[in-house]
Amino acid sequence: MSLTLRTISREQHLAYIQSLPSASHCQVPAWADVKSEWRSENLGWFDDKTGQLVGAGLVLYRQLPKVKRYLAYLPEGPVINWYAPNLDEWLKPMLAHLKQQGAFSVKMGPPVVIRKWDAPAIKAGIQNPDVKRLRDIEATHIEPRAFEVSDKLRRMGWQQGEDGGAGFGDVQPRYVFQVPLAGRSLEEVQKGFNQLWRRNIKKADKAGVEVVQGGYEDLAEWQRLYEITAIRDKFRPRPLSYFQQQWRALNSEDPNRMRLYFARHNGVNLAAATMLVVGGHVWYSYGASDNIGREVRPSNAMQWRMLRDAYALGASVYDLRGISDSLDETDHLFGLIQFKVGTGGEAVEYVGEWDFPLNKLLHKALDIYMSRR
Repeated sequence: MSLTLRTISREQHLAYIQSLPSASHCQVPAWADVKSEWRSENLGWFDDKTGQLVGAGLVLYRQLPKVKRYLAYLPEGPVINWYAPNLDEWLKPMLAHLKQQGAFSVKMGPPVVIRKWDAPAIKAGIQNPDVKRLRDIEATHIEPRAFEVSDKLRRMGWQQGEDGGAGFGDVQPRYVFQVPLAGRSLEEVQKGFNQLWRRNIKKADKAGVEVVQGGYEDLAEWQRLYEITAIRDKFRPRPLSYFQQQWRALNSEDPNRMRLYFARHNGVNLAAATMLVVGGHVWYSYGASDNIGREVRPSNAMQWRMLRDAYALGASVYDLRGISDSLDETDHLFGLIQFKVGTGGEAVEYVGEWDFPLNKLLHKALDIYMSRR
């Protein structure tokens, strides 16, 4: 297939995304409005024979301090046929185009899964003192074609980024945790939960925890819980304006793109979460909880409701987003994987983010600049 790459309109880009079973929320046109501090461009690949749009990518451009040169970033994209035998014919014109636009370096995150580990394998790994990382466990599913993609990228001169590395902006996670929903009944999904999860869902139900959906006007209440979480977990919270912007941008593109949930007990909100929907892929995006009321298990109740809603939407996967690959109980991120493993889903490893230095000197300067921040 011979291809032509050119800038497309947001409408063309959105129509293409809507024609697919799913795509990353970082690749919908409205994501550019969420990341408004970056300049953006919508790219399209056309089949020369049919004139049909066969691939798309959202590019975010971040300017280097003091120079008119940019880092071009395609988070969890582009959305192309990654298993195409002629992968270089897709990526070479993209690099040429981005160079013309003033990019000194390109970063992308192929949405290509390389390995999966099911919950029993992870549990066994956690119990084995010799196992420190996910990679120490034999994967329950391996995608051989993903290794070919990595090999092709290396041969083309792409460099694999650091695992979950520090990037200019928000680097996407290499390891995520997903609950597959396709071809399963809700009963089967719940049976996959571990005893603790099932017990906690019952406990919340018995205590009268109710889970409700909120709207734009409830984002201030979300922010209150999120900032409590940030203090407890020692991270820097995003401002309320970020979530307001995300809500306006995503829901003006599709009224069901972003949702907000609260778990409340006796009229008091104890936990909250945001959910993102693109086709058959549903993400639990951000979560927050108060320091009080944990004994009534609001977070488990909320996840179960969100999972059921994802199922009702016809989702094929409920994605709990990033995890660390560490299975070491002393690791501060270990609790996260422990909580998510309880859903009976699977850990999923993507091929990670890749860089192409178009100007090696500036690319190196950026690396040094980032490492000092």
